Amino acid sequence: MNSMHKHNESQEDYLEAILRILQDKGYCRSIDVAEHLSVAKPSVSVAVAKLRSSGLVEMDSAKMILLTEEGKRLAENTYAKHRFFKDWLVSLGVSEERAEDEACSIEHDISEDTFGKIVDFLSSSLQA
Repeated sequence: MNSMHKHNESQEDYLEAILRILQDKGYCRSIDVAEHLSVAKPSVSVAVAKLRSSGLVEMDSAKMILLTEEGKRLAENTYAKHRFFKDWLVSLGVSEERAEDEACSIEHDISEDTFGKIVDFLSSSLQA
């Protein structure tokens, strides 16, 4: 796996965490991200700075983290894949914990195109 992919995977993890925190609490602070991802607050500061320079998040005057439109789109796509694969794996008999871990891996490695084809195939299989 190349380092660019790793960087994108990290970005996706942070964006997904921010989205989930915003959905749960209505706001997101660096400490919330640190707790959610079980990482040190300085790591969050570095990651958020990179996300800001990439135009994926913004900070308001109260130091709350906000997703930009592009950041929200990426976070929602990642989280949708995560939920889909976790639910699917659980329905196949995989434990919740393992399904959570493996869905996290799959969500980063699968392209949007392939994900769409899997969803379409499974949807048409269920209707047949």
